[in-house]
Amino acid sequence: MFSGIDRRGPLEATLKIGKDRKKSPCEIDRASDPCAIVIFGASGDLTERKLIPSLFKLYTNGLLPDEFLIVGAGRKDIGDGPYREAMGRAIGLAGSGGTAKDLREKFLKNLYYQQLHYDDPDAYLKLAARLNELEEVGIPGGNRIYYLSTPPEVYTSISDNLGISGMAKEDRGWRRIVVEKPFGRDIDTATRLNERIRSYFTESQIFRIDHYLGKETVQDVLMFRFANAIFEPIWNRTYIDHVQITTAESLGIEKRAGYYEKSGVIRDMFQNHMLQLVALIAMEPPAVFDADSVRDEKVKVLKSIRPVNLEEL
Repeated sequence: MFSGIDRRGPLEATLKIGKDRKKSPCEIDRASDPCAIVIFGASGDLTERKLIPSLFKLYTNGLLPDEFLIVGAGRKDIGDGPYREAMGRAIGLAGSGGTAKDLREKFLKNLYYQQLHYDDPDAYLKLAARLNELEEVGIPGGNRIYYLSTPPEVYTSISDNLGISGMAKEDRGWRRIVVEKPFGRDIDTATRLNERIRSYFTESQIFRIDHYLGKETVQDVLMFRFANAIFEPIWNRTYIDHVQITTAESLGIEKRAGYYEKSGVIRDMFQNHMLQLVALIAMEPPAVFDADSVRDEKVKVLKSIRPVNLEEL
């Protein structure tokens, strides 16, 4: 369920490609178009531990455009300065603190913060005005990515207000909305959420993502399977007795108690991360390594899985 302008899906690249090895079709070696990245839930755990450090890594490897800005939107009352300081500490804790100080400071100067309550329509008009003001200074084209790093229950409020405020329209530049898992609590809520988001965004604008696919170990599964002449011919039920998938984490609940109370560990890990791993391990080789072809092969695997008998759990 991945779509978008690049169509290569969420398979994060090896950022520096050595001359002595062949480039993988999953690797990205060019910067994106100039754009503004708006992160909803900008003061939360995912933004601090994953998103900002990852964006900084892309920046240091030349995979962000020269003209970009990142606007964090969240309920906390934080100014631009304190937000930059907090994200600078997050970058250091993520292991990127050794990067040249001037490069880190240059990246942080592109960060801004806008207080926003997710169900307040007026707050989105203020956000739109702030974005227009910042884009006029240094972002040509008006391209934007809206990243929802928030609790799932506010997805519809955010997408509705983005639409009502006119920020979903591609009248100048492209617009994308990125929705993190879990995508609904069950099939009914997922269907309703799809319908609400598509009220203002077209399917090609919507990215439903699972950040687990960005892990190096997960990416290595594809290379291990399909780029390895030794293992690909024997990767089948004739030679493999069974597969065990273990997800071992040292990270505790920490500040995510509210999220876990509503979603639970099964929705957090099993119905997305672990099923994605099952699909990657069991899928047939796609005809082409693009997002749609990989997705189609994954869907075939999921359709082949027998429903779990709840009485036997």
